Amino acid sequence: MTVLREIIEVAVPTDEAFEAVADFSSSEQWDPGVAKARRVKPGADAPSGVGAEYALTVTFRGKSSEMTYTTTAYEAPRRVVLEGVGAKITAIDTIEFEPTPSGGTRITYTADLRLIGAAKIAAPLLGGAFNEMGHKALAGMQAWLGSRAAG
Repeated sequence: MTVLREIIEVAVPTDEAFEAVADFSSSEQWDPGVAKARRVKPGADAPSGVGAEYALTVTFRGKSSEMTYTTTAYEAPRRVVLEGVGAKITAIDTIEFEPTPSGGTRITYTADLRLIGAAKIAAPLLGGAFNEMGHKALAGMQAWLGSRAAG
């Protein structure tokens, strides 16, 4: 098990930041580990709401694999939780949004990653690689949302 936790601040208002990130098909725009992402099923109450499903092609250590993410909690504009399942990994991504005094948003991103099956053996060796992947993803999110604020 690896739990990644990163906090970033962006100049984008909380409502806008939430809507942009809760639509997980946007992850290919900001996460360098996501080669392709698309929504394959809308949520029950909102396009990115509970029940929304996303098909992602992720790249890790030079290898691509498919993952399916499902939105399991959608509390606009404060919190979204997505659960991902792939052939060798499961993930629970919790993304929390808090307004800053300057009118921007503080985003706390927690990812609980678990290797499954035979891949579990490699878990102790991959902690550093997972941490680097998480840091790059949040740096990408910060830059992507920053460009939205500037544009």
